[in-house]
Amino acid sequence: MRARAALVSSLVGVGAVVAGAVAFARASPWPSALVIRRVFTKGARETVAEMQPFVPQETTADVGVDAGVDGLTFDVFRPEGADGPLPTVVWVHGGAWLSGSSRDVEPYLRILAAEGFTAIGLNYTLAPEAAYPTALRQVNAALAHIIANAGSLGVDPSRVVLAGDSAGAQLAAQLAALTTSADYAQLVGIPPALRPQQLRGIILNCGVYDLDALAGLTGLVGWGFKTAMWAYSGTKDWSDSPAGRTMSVLRHVTSRFPPTYISGGNGDGLTVTQSVPMAAALRAAGVDVTELFWPADHAPALPHEYQFHLAYPEARDAVTATVAFLRSHLG
Repeated sequence: MRARAALVSSLVGVGAVVAGAVAFARASPWPSALVIRRVFTKGARETVAEMQPFVPQETTADVGVDAGVDGLTFDVFRPEGADGPLPTVVWVHGGAWLSGSSRDVEPYLRILAAEGFTAIGLNYTLAPEAAYPTALRQVNAALAHIIANAGSLGVDPSRVVLAGDSAGAQLAAQLAALTTSADYAQLVGIPPALRPQQLRGIILNCGVYDLDALAGLTGLVGWGFKTAMWAYSGTKDWSDSPAGRTMSVLRHVTSRFPPTYISGGNGDGLTVTQSVPMAAALRAAGVDVTELFWPADHAPALPHEYQFHLAYPEARDAVTATVAFLRSHLG
């Protein structure tokens, strides 16, 4: 009887712990966010390794440069032997706002730098450690630091293209909207670091631009993005938060939005719900749009962040299209 009572007591204790863990997970985004972060971090390491064989050697790197804000850093890549300022692409990494770093895009930025550009990868404080709009403010402040120190960084401050992948594309698109719409900048409450004439274009890969459509996602992908938005916005009711009201860049583009390169894979659910509608909204506003999409039945199905999977010929085509866009708008 004593053994049975001890077993029952132990089971009750385990049940209480499990119930507490479930309650915590329902009350906080932290448990799920950290699970997603671990999965994304592993995937990012694998993707970086996959890109390495395609990286040219003729580039120099200045890694871990002080971003001038909150102890954050950025990485600078240039063609080997380059002298003086070069047209510049500034890249914001993805990772659902709660994972990733500039290291994840280093191989891709080296590829772009070898084509004759200064390529910079930015970092920002991840969610849930920081809530919206902290990352947006930090990236904007880092841009201000880059422009103020353009000479020492080899940056031509009159020729800048913003770029991003996934959540980084969302952040880059917000920065472009801030830069080109005084009304939107006032709504968000962030004075832009760039002047409209400095921002020559934007590159958007596999991003999020319409939170209403994001809220409609179901299954594992829907759970992942809703968890990320909870962590990033700081509230479970993110659709009614300041983030929900201002992050949907698709609703705030104007004719002054910079020329845009936009792409997404046909196997990525965000392409139909986010990238294609964003391209349509930009065209409707009179923006110069360069898009790279594939038919729904294209084989192989190109996944989220396909542009980094350089073993795909379609990803290498995307590099070619990206470089052509940069040359067209940066010279």
